[in-house]
Amino acid sequence: MPKRVLDIGNCSVDHGAIRGMLVKQFNAEVEQTHGPDDSLALLKQSSFDLVLVNRKLDQDYSDGLEIIQAMKADPQLAAVPVMLITNYAQYQEQAVAAGALLGFGKKELYLDSTQASLSKLLK
Repeated sequence: MPKRVLDIGNCSVDHGAIRGMLVKQFNAEVEQTHGPDDSLALLKQSSFDLVLVNRKLDQDYSDGLEIIQAMKADPQLAAVPVMLITNYAQYQEQAVAAGALLGFGKKELYLDSTQASLSKLLK
């Protein structure tokens, strides 16, 4: 059974690149949501093996870290693995401090380190 990934807040171009990599490399099923409300609602009604959250949501440029914080504060969602997508180390550190796994930047999709991190969750 394929692993399921939820991609939150990426524009169609970035979502296409992320989805393409996840399908090609891990044969994963990828769904997309756009903001906090639709994302948290879907997470409560469906299970995912990994959640990827853009640092700045394309929908309204709100902070993706707030979704991670909401997930980790909710007992139903706290155990779901989540990563922040950003190229900036300081935001990765904030996400990890909030309970996320170390994520990656959009330019790092095919790096060995990114593939290794994702492999732990999606193989």
